[in-house]
Amino acid sequence: MNDEALCKLFRRLEQQLMGLIAKTDDPVAQRATAVALLHHKVPGVSWTGFYLLRGDDLVVEAYQGPVACLVLERHMGVCWAGVDRNETLLVDDVESFPGHIACDERSRSEIVVPVRDARGRAIGVLDIDSHIKGHFTTAHRDGYDAIVRMLEEHWWR
Repeated sequence: MNDEALCKLFRRLEQQLMGLIAKTDDPVAQRATAVALLHHKVPGVSWTGFYLLRGDDLVVEAYQGPVACLVLERHMGVCWAGVDRNETLLVDDVESFPGHIACDERSRSEIVVPVRDARGRAIGVLDIDSHIKGHFTTAHRDGYDAIVRMLEEHWWR
């Protein structure tokens, strides 16, 4: 799928998700719905889910795909890097990422988008994996970013 088609897809998904999450104020239900929609509508992904800080731990929450690592080793891997840096990371080759945590040994590329609290601090990430090396593009990054920012607006208003 080319970047133009991906941008259109993400705009449609954002609109669809806004309609779905309007039915509840529960952020867990909203995250579960977002993950299900994204996982089944975005081609080429193998795992889609949220990791959120619980105390000092980064703990899996709503997800779709193979069984996940429940608690990630502190300040290691792509998810923790997204939290620690408070920025979206697009990793073309997870095997070349220092300290990568392989919850699924078939994963080859990954993107993480920070989830921020009302003050802008990272409190977790939306994490998406693919079995395809170099799968994610800037269109994926922009689309996932827009969806997470829209969710945050609902959570912190």
